[in-house]
Amino acid sequence: MNREISGLSSMATRPILAELSEHIRLAHGIPVRFEAAGGVETARRVREGAEADLLVLADGALAALEEQGHLVAGTVRPLWISQVVAAVPEGTPIPALGSASDLRAALLSAKKIAYSTGPSGAALVDLISSLDLTDRLGGRLVQAPPGVPAGSLLSSGQADLAFQQHSELMDLPGVVIVGPLPGDTAISSLFSAGVLRSSTQPERAREVLDLLGSDTATRTARARGMRAPGAE
Repeated sequence: MNREISGLSSMATRPILAELSEHIRLAHGIPVRFEAAGGVETARRVREGAEADLLVLADGALAALEEQGHLVAGTVRPLWISQVVAAVPEGTPIPALGSASDLRAALLSAKKIAYSTGPSGAALVDLISSLDLTDRLGGRLVQAPPGVPAGSLLSSGQADLAFQQHSELMDLPGVVIVGPLPGDTAISSLFSAGVLRSSTQPERAREVLDLLGSDTATRTARARGMRAPGAE
């Protein structure tokens, strides 16, 4: 009987990995299970010795863990690119996002702005700084707890504008996605994967890693708001 391949991931890739794990089990006979948490929390767990076969995280976080010796050398590969999108509560006016001026107006008109932990949240804070809006918006920014979608703050009434990875917002009830950020303000994250040094089945983990980079995986990722590197 095939032993299960276990993986750790951030929340952004959770829906893609759940669907692909089921496909790999049915089509290739390999049981796969990923456990998702906030990216910062997942990286902490790896540094503290969490045992698993595969790791899927934002590329920068993964590269740091590789440099620290937590990943098998030569196994890291890019998987998918995800864009940060803006969202509003269902039933509320949808702001224009055709230009940087539109984005600036949307930010200034929002009473509370939800954003996530991890690289995409840090990138949004940097973007607000580059727009010279830090002082004006500082008191309006609401960071979602680790592992909690920023969009959930929309449906709960804690925010009226949210920014997060498309994959984490697209299926939330009571949330309407406005679209990606315009032009030079666009924020995207590359998610990569690699075999963990703690893996007890590194060769089979490599096999699953190859399947995560397959055409089937690319189609699944696209349906979930991500794309393969180099794809339009």
